[in-house]
Amino acid sequence: MPHRDASSGPPASPHIATRFFPLSEPLRPYLSTIYLTEVAVADGARVVDYLHPEWANLRFVDGDPPRAAIGDGPVIEVPRFVATGPTSHATRFAAGTMRTWGVGVLPMGWAKFIPLAADELADRLCDGAAHPAFARVAPLAGPLGQIDDTDAAAALIDAHFCALLAEAPPDDPMILAAHAALVDDDLSSVADLSAKLGLSERSIERLCHRAFGFSPKLLLRRQRFLRSLARFMLDPSMAWIDTMDHLYYDQAQFTRDFQRFMGMGPRDYATLPKPILGAAAFARTAAFGAPVQGLHRPAG
Repeated sequence: MPHRDASSGPPASPHIATRFFPLSEPLRPYLSTIYLTEVAVADGARVVDYLHPEWANLRFVDGDPPRAAIGDGPVIEVPRFVATGPTSHATRFAAGTMRTWGVGVLPMGWAKFIPLAADELADRLCDGAAHPAFARVAPLAGPLGQIDDTDAAAALIDAHFCALLAEAPPDDPMILAAHAALVDDDLSSVADLSAKLGLSERSIERLCHRAFGFSPKLLLRRQRFLRSLARFMLDPSMAWIDTMDHLYYDQAQFTRDFQRFMGMGPRDYATLPKPILGAAAFARTAAFGAPVQGLHRPAG
């Protein structure tokens, strides 16, 4: 199975590499990608980075468990199989020497594979090995820790999720329609979303909490912010005013959103090193056309 790599750091520096693997055709409406992140640092050292708000992710960690906090939540040691719901806050993490397999779960995939409303795990992470909602995915943890061949490991993950499709519930076409609408750059309001889907705003509210984790108003605000952040990730030399999405009224509104979603202002974020997410943004763009998972366009 072919893959794309994103690496950063000369030999004397921490070695960081992220690889994205393509999915089988049946999985593309449900998952964004399978990916592998490897970090090698000096004994006791850690690299720090920030995950931007994103859809759900399932990660299997081998090595030094990262420490992470979502938003202003407590810093915890990440479990070996960590399930993270959709997020609306940045996740600060500190990683030592580790190897992590990840699976990006789109809203359709959450409804397909996870018997839990998305808002029940929104802005939260949990031990996937202990939570009953992830019992069908947890068996991957053992084999992944024993396979050195990365292509074989990615194929194992792909095959496992393909097998889960046989007993999964039927698709709700409104989830796919809502997701496609949310990644429309010109969608500006809940009223517009209601008109596009032909649903009442109350019905959309329920749908969004169940499948996407948040209210439609917050989701639209998050998408607008992510479009702006993505431009900066691909060209950090850009002035923030040039990265701003066209739906922002002014720079003050953008700055408020930045503070809301990242927990800091844009200037502070610009000065931070981005040892893992910086290089990964380019590899993700090359593989999938979007530097962040929240902008991934659903298949279907």
